Amino acid sequence: MGRLFGTDGVRGVAGEDLTGRMAMDVATAAAGTLQDMRGAAAGPGGARLVAVVGRDPRASGEFLEAAVVAGLAGAGVDVLRLGVIPTPGVAFLTAELGADIGVMLSASHNPAADNGIKLFARGGFKLPDAVEDEIEARMTSPGAGGLASGVPAGGFGRVRDARGEQERYLAHLLSSQPGTDDLGAVHGSRAARAGARGVVHAPRAAAPLAGWRVVVDCAHGAASALAPVLLRRAGADVIAIGAEPDGENINADRGSTHLDAVSAAVLKHGADAGIAHDGDADRCLAVDAAGEIIDGDQILAILALELKARGLLASDTVVATVMSNLGFRKAMARAGITVVETAVGDRYVLAAMRAGDFVLGGEQSGHIIMLDHATTGDGMLTALHLLGAAARRGTALADLAGVMTRYPQVLVNVAGVDKGQAARSPELAAAVAAVEAELGSAGRVLVRPSGTEPTVRVMVEATDHERAQRLADGLAATIRSL
Repeated sequence: MGRLFGTDGVRGVAGEDLTGRMAMDVATAAAGTLQDMRGAAAGPGGARLVAVVGRDPRASGEFLEAAVVAGLAGAGVDVLRLGVIPTPGVAFLTAELGADIGVMLSASHNPAADNGIKLFARGGFKLPDAVEDEIEARMTSPGAGGLASGVPAGGFGRVRDARGEQERYLAHLLSSQPGTDDLGAVHGSRAARAGARGVVHAPRAAAPLAGWRVVVDCAHGAASALAPVLLRRAGADVIAIGAEPDGENINADRGSTHLDAVSAAVLKHGADAGIAHDGDADRCLAVDAAGEIIDGDQILAILALELKARGLLASDTVVATVMSNLGFRKAMARAGITVVETAVGDRYVLAAMRAGDFVLGGEQSGHIIMLDHATTGDGMLTALHLLGAAARRGTALADLAGVMTRYPQVLVNVAGVDKGQAARSPELAAAVAAVEAELGSAGRVLVRPSGTEPTVRVMVEATDHERAQRLADGLAATIRSL
């Protein structure tokens, strides 16, 4: 059996891979692990651990939430139920409310049948691998499973409805916007900005998006009730689509994986821009007034230039993955911004940011991390800062996105191959070298094994799509012939 915790928590088909029993076991084991680590399960009158629990609107989230709450409270943990809220909202409130653990029930951009459990440590960052391993070991130890037996040393945990704390999250997002009267002001010292909660509350304009018409696609997900409110409070005229969750329609033909919907709505309503989130709103992609897509690389480039202009881009460095477009890299080089490269996955981006004390990083998919204001990718935060950058300059979003030229990118997955043999193959190495020589500085090639499948992924960027496709297909054929 493989590791229970994947790169983004526990995930699977609800009721099959991820059952109520498993959710309860994860919660009970997490409570026990953290109690042992922190010594917080004191005797009578001692302090109990506190957990915050949120979910996206999937129907399965209701019974999974009940199971998680039962597991936590039965193990002596006080629980604050946040209701339907974006993943970054749970991360923020874990830190803001001083909770010992945050739990988010979501499968992000996956279909409604799936669900997942994401765990956040005190301070709002995802649990370290070692802690996840300890939780998993506790779940599989003899006698483990189900509710903790007996009365916990500190008494049973109490459960309280805390949906009102969502207002605290919205207020934080709004406060992150800089004042329009002093774009160059640095709010506080670097040490203050890297404080205990890792967030900054900056001066803000009363209505930074006044005069802007914005379409926001909430993917019938966790941002459905919050994203339109946030943008309206920022002054925008908002048209919301994909904001009618029924428990079964999350991510269905809406959101950041179906950008044709928001693009069509922008054109229909004559909007200045469109924003698209995924099911748990930790992603943000955009479209301009002409309905053209603005992907995560372009958003990252815009925000990097914005922060550098205001003197807030730590070490003039941005963190991106190996899949970031060559056009992004060239744009950053022209601006004198260093790009630190990581493996694909927001956890690797975040790790590099924390190791280097950098404040901005992200992925092409729209996971953007702004460490001065958040501990994880936050789609609503990203949208606010992206639109705010254009509004403060009085320019169209398309003009800002023009800072980089997107090179055509072709990705070919070669399945059912020996990844080790491919990595050692002199024939493949020679083929890659030949492609690199042909492309020169006008393209890029990346051949990497999948971390979870017997698959090798081939990515080629070139000045035109046909050339990229031809070269990628050639490398794929070489891999298949090994």
